[in-house]
Amino acid sequence: MAELDLDLAGRVAVVTGASRRQGIGAAVCRAFAVHGAGVLFTHWRPFDRTQPHGADDDGPAALAEELRGMGARAEALEVDLARPAAAVEVLDAAAARLGPPSILVNNAAHFAGGGYEALDAAALDAHHAVNVRAMALLSVEFARRYPGGAGGRIVNLSSGQGVGAMPNELAYATSKGAVEAFTASLAAGVAAKGITVNAVDPGGTDTGWMSAEVKAAILAEMRFGRVGGPEDAARLILFLASDAGGWITGQTIHSRGA
Repeated sequence: MAELDLDLAGRVAVVTGASRRQGIGAAVCRAFAVHGAGVLFTHWRPFDRTQPHGADDDGPAALAEELRGMGARAEALEVDLARPAAAVEVLDAAAARLGPPSILVNNAAHFAGGGYEALDAAALDAHHAVNVRAMALLSVEFARRYPGGAGGRIVNLSSGQGVGAMPNELAYATSKGAVEAFTASLAAGVAAKGITVNAVDPGGTDTGWMSAEVKAAILAEMRFGRVGGPEDAARLILFLASDAGGWITGQTIHSRGA
């Protein structure tokens, strides 16, 4: 059997949501850089500052320098993906700075907990704007620009709503369910252009947000005896983005370690 071809040399990738050095987005950027891709990643620190784990304000600049230290071409772009015009701006920036992208990873996400008692239109709209609309607009703009031929890749980040109830995260779960539906339908529409479209559900991943209690609860369900890390998701996304993953499309892959 031939070795897996994970080489991304000469390719350009766009990765959204790489604000924090501990996050999945940053791990994906590193995996792509190690395998030769140029990377433009987006970040939006104003949202991170609203989260309990806080913002990694120096993270984007440090990540860009880290990737360049690996020999990769790397660019950071701070952008609010909730704006409808952001998709075009991101892809324009990638093309201008690095060249036309052939890989898109929709990792950025808006998250705010809340069950049925707290759910309102504002919560639904905020999650939809980033988790659904930005993901969809980036994906279709990427597909329209892609010149055709084998090697086009879109990978969307899903969540655990497909394998269990998330009653305290209703708006988030609703938006991530839409990601999975969009993934399957877009895959059928763009296959003729040589683009694969898949979603990855990484399960509970320790990116610095877990309290000791949350980590213990997740660990109790892990058959491998550990909580997932960002690199676990990054390895799967690298595979899907490479030539090795070229026969997989329209799938939501639950890579949860359980």
